[in-house]
Amino acid sequence: MFKNIIFDFGDIFINLDKQAPLIAMEKWGLKDVQPSFTNLLFSYEKGLLDSETFLSKMSKYFPTATIQQIKTGWNSIILDFPEYRLEFIEKMAEEKEYNLILLSNTNALHIEKVIENMGEARFERFKKCFDQFYLSHEINLRKPDTEIYQFVLDSTNLKASETFFVDDTQENTLASEKSGITSWNLQVGKEDIVELISKM
Repeated sequence: MFKNIIFDFGDIFINLDKQAPLIAMEKWGLKDVQPSFTNLLFSYEKGLLDSETFLSKMSKYFPTATIQQIKTGWNSIILDFPEYRLEFIEKMAEEKEYNLILLSNTNALHIEKVIENMGEARFERFKKCFDQFYLSHEINLRKPDTEIYQFVLDSTNLKASETFFVDDTQENTLASEKSGITSWNLQVGKEDIVELISKM
């Protein structure tokens, strides 16, 4: 019997275009992704750099792009948040049958863009649905590192055996299952979060 549900954010609630930033970077000359570049992205996602420093470091990889172009290209991943999904999670929150937790690899620039796209009122409607709202850049941890799942379990005093997790990235759900959390790797475009109860 599950008592707790942990949700990813991107491509679970809000739609993403994961190719858009890559297309922008390829236009600016990105060919091979070097480990140093990946480390920069992960460090920013974990909140180890502020946005100004991140954009400055990104500009060294893309000298032909302005800081504003880099910021716009970086944020091009963020699309719309369908109202039916917001209503779905609001209904779950009203029913109070489960502890609801958000756990997302989200950096500071992306969450700013999310709020800009959604509007502050809609974003607050979404955020208040959750008992805990964890963004990677605020807790200095990111999926699929095992520490992040243990952090959520420990900080909210949850039992893994009573917890269900949904994420669109298989690497993340495989890692959560190693922590004893039953998980659903949602297939974007084929499945939708509103099908959640049938997957538990």
